[in-house]
Amino acid sequence: MSPYTLSMLMSSLAVGTITTLSSYHWFLAWMGLEINTLAIIPLMTKMHHPRATESATKYFLTQATASALILFSTIMNAWMTGEWTIVNMNHDTSTTILTIALAIKLGVAPFHLWLPDVLQGLNMMTCLILSTWQKLAPMALLILTSHQLNTNLLIMMALMSMVVGGWGGLNQTQMRKIMAYSSIAHLGWMVMIVPFAPNLALLNLLVYIILTSSMFMTLMALNSTSMNKLSTSWLKTPTLAAFTMIVLMALGGLPPTSGFLPKWLILQEMTKQHLNMLSVTMAMSALLSLFFYLRLSYTISMTSPPHISNSNLNWREKNNLQTIPVMIMLSMMMMPMTPALLVMN
Repeated sequence: MSPYTLSMLMSSLAVGTITTLSSYHWFLAWMGLEINTLAIIPLMTKMHHPRATESATKYFLTQATASALILFSTIMNAWMTGEWTIVNMNHDTSTTILTIALAIKLGVAPFHLWLPDVLQGLNMMTCLILSTWQKLAPMALLILTSHQLNTNLLIMMALMSMVVGGWGGLNQTQMRKIMAYSSIAHLGWMVMIVPFAPNLALLNLLVYIILTSSMFMTLMALNSTSMNKLSTSWLKTPTLAAFTMIVLMALGGLPPTSGFLPKWLILQEMTKQHLNMLSVTMAMSALLSLFFYLRLSYTISMTSPPHISNSNLNWREKNNLQTIPVMIMLSMMMMPMTPALLVMN
C-alpha cells in the first residue's frame, strides 16, 4: 500500500471519529461511524490473503447491520418525538434498538462472535487500530446517551461480556484471539459502569487503550502471533519479555499496575449503588481472564523450546516502535494518580 493511500485512510479514520465525537445531530454521528467503517476496510484487505478478505467481509456486514439499526432507531425516535439530537432519545423502543446497535458496534456479548474471527485474519497493526481507535466513537455515543438507555439490558450484556470474555480465552493459543476475548471482557466492565458513572467508563476506556496498545506493540516487536512463538521471546529479548509479563498482569487487573485502577474504582462505585452481588460476580469473572493472562506469563518466563530458535533475530530487523517504553511505563505507573482522578470524578 502506497504511503499516500495509507495517509488518506488514516486521515479518514481520524475524521470519522472526530465527526462522531463532535456531532450533536444523529445523522452526523451516523455519518462519522460510516466514514470510520469504510476507512478501515482497505487496511484490513491490504495483506491480499483469503483470511483478510473474510475478516473484512465479516466486519463490513456486522458494522452495516449495526449502522442500519442506529439509523432505524434514530428515525423512529424522530418520528415519535420530533427530536434528532443525541441527548434526546426519549422513545423506549428506540433506546432499546440503539443499545443493541452500539453493542454490535463494540463487540459486546452476545453480539461478540464476529470480533475473534475478524482479528484472527488481520495483521497486528490493523488489530491494534480495531481494538483501540475503533472503540472510541461507539463508546462516546454510549456515554452520551447513558442516562436514556435501558439500564437492565446494559447490565445483562455487560455481565455476559465479562463471563464470555474470560471463558472464551481459556483454551486459545493464538494471541490475536486471546486479545479479542480480552477486549470483550474489558468492554463488559466499561458497559457495566456506564449507567452509574460515565466518567469511570471513560477512565476505563483510557486505561484499556493504553494497556492494549502496549500489548500489541510488544507482540509486534517480539514478532509473536501465537503462544509457541511467544515462548521463544525470552531467548531473544529478555527485557522486553519481562515487561510483557507486567503488561499482562496489568490487563488482568493486578495491583500495583494501572489495570487495577479502573476495576477498583468500578467495584467501589457498584458497592455504593448497593449492587453487592453484582460486584462479587464481576470480581469472580475477572479471575477467568486473569487465568489466561497468567498462563501467557508462564509461557513467556518459564518455558523455553528444547531446540535453538530458528526465528529471525531482532537485531536483524529495523524496528520503529519507539513508543513501547512510554506505553509500558503508563501501564505500570498510573496508580499514584488515583487520588487526583477521584477528586476529578
